[in-house]
Amino acid sequence: MFDISNTGLQKGSLAGEVAVITGSTSNVGKGYAQALAWAGAKVVIVGRNAKRGAEVVDTINAENGPDTAIFVATDVSSAEDIANLKEQAIAKFGKVDILLNNAMDLSLNGPILGSPIEELDRAYAISARAVMLAVNAFVPDMVKRGHGTVCFSTTQFHYVPGMLGGSIYAASKAAATSAIMSLANEVKGTGVNVFCLAPAGVGAINPDSQKEITEEMLAMKMPGFPGLIPADASGAGMVWMILHGAEMHGTGTMIGDVLVAMKYPFPCPETIMNFPKNYTPEMPLTLMFCYMGHGFPEE
Repeated sequence: MFDISNTGLQKGSLAGEVAVITGSTSNVGKGYAQALAWAGAKVVIVGRNAKRGAEVVDTINAENGPDTAIFVATDVSSAEDIANLKEQAIAKFGKVDILLNNAMDLSLNGPILGSPIEELDRAYAISARAVMLAVNAFVPDMVKRGHGTVCFSTTQFHYVPGMLGGSIYAASKAAATSAIMSLANEVKGTGVNVFCLAPAGVGAINPDSQKEITEEMLAMKMPGFPGLIPADASGAGMVWMILHGAEMHGTGTMIGDVLVAMKYPFPCPETIMNFPKNYTPEMPLTLMFCYMGHGFPEE
């Protein structure tokens, strides 16, 4: 049973909210969906795999009650599919308050040199194009109602060996992050909160979907956890970000910083002192999109 009550978050804190979460049939997207549903939101699961989508919906509805979640099969790079997604979401729940852009294909993470141009095109279609399609579909209604949240699951600004995501993956993510940060300025003062969250270290590495796997990746451990950050922790961090949306507006934030700020009960708290200070010299530029805006104040 999915339960994040030990984080201090209140069950029902997102009651009445409706969330569309792209790329939510597995891993971090699924964690977002389960956490938002636990917090009381209705959720629309979005992906291309109908079998996995149905399984996520069944799990969420079993945990939170019938009609908490629905699945809409969607290719997020298709304008027609996004229009259908909006139609299905509103037909079921009447509105959309939260748009979490999380979809991406990790197999599209090769180097610039030698990769087929089709892979570059597809990476940008799933990331940058898809984000702008979804924003154009859902955000105008949020602005009219003076209420909403838009987030993009971002990543590093450029490829660095030892970090997840190759050149093509990082470049397409960076383009979408720029669009989201620009959107934050466009909707400033409207009641729509826009931010990025970098779920770095969440979930598990799938060697079958990674073109470049290093021993460092496979052995990766995150401070405070005996392994990679579990998806439920990332989901808890997303709920916290949404609840603090006004102060997070226009920022990019690493999930580890969010978990520290919300005083998440890490299973290995003795290692927290090493996070997030233990960066390599090139990481400040690498993670520039993760630290835009005011971030968190020094205590």
